[in-house]
Order: sequence, then C-alpha cells, then structure tokens
Amino acid sequence: AIVSEAGCPGIADPGQVLIAAAQEANCIVKPLVGPNSILLALMASGLNGQQFEFVGYLPIDNMERSKKLKELEAASAKNHSTKIFIETPYRNNQLLETICKTCSAGTRLCIGVNITANNESISTMRIADWKKKKPELHKQPAIFLLYAGS
Repeated sequence: AIVSEAGCPGIADPGQVLIAAAQEANCIVKPLVGPNSILLALMASGLNGQQFEFVGYLPIDNMERSKKLKELEAASAKNHSTKIFIETPYRNNQLLETICKTCSAGTRLCIGVNITANNESISTMRIADWKKKKPELHKQPAIFLLYAGS
C-alpha cells in the first residue's frame, strides 16, 4: 500500500516510481477513492472545469518560476484552460508573491487551503484583489488554480 501524507499517491508524489514498478511487474494497482485537492479545488473555484491541466510543482528559482507562470498564463488565455499547481507548504507565501508580481491584474487565481479540514478555505479572485488581501499560507497545504481566459 502507498499512502500520501497530503494529496494523492502517484500525483506529483514520489509514489509514482513505485506504481510504475508495480505496473512493470504486472501487479494489480488499485487506487482507493478519497479526497483529492486537485478536483475539490477545481469544483469550488468557478474556473473552467472542462479544460484544465495539473502541472504539479513550479520551478523553485524565482526567475524560472516567473517564466513558467507567464507561460501558463499565456496558455490559459489562449486555450481558455485552468492551470493547476502546488507548492511545498513552506514556500507557499513566496509562490503567491511571485504570482502577484508576474501575472496580469485581471487573471483569476483560486487558492485552496487545508481542503477538507475544519479551517478549509477555497477562494477565487483576480490577481489585483489578491495583491490587496494576501492570506498567510506558510506551512499550510495549498493548491493554486490560474485562469486567464475570458
């Protein structure tokens, strides 16, 4: 059995290596249904749930991260798709800061925090509004959804 402390085993998770080995060995792999922050946040975001892409973790380096965010924002605008990504909890505040500096004021961002916990929060606002009201995300499990479509 593979269990993840937060998230889904095999999705942006080192468990993927074990699952690939099990598949290669023709073992039965049986996923168990449970809460999934990717889908729960998307369902509550109000963003495009017809076309979306989970891109996992963004680069750690600030310049590379900014470049990747610009690429994701452009692709979202072009394809009207929601881009979904995550970060290590202790870097969430840095990621939000980079998003606010890099993305257009009108782009929508959903931040889901502590999904399924008693203090769960899933909020979608434009970047301009997030700049005025940045939540404290340090060491909290969070997921980010970006939508630049009309």
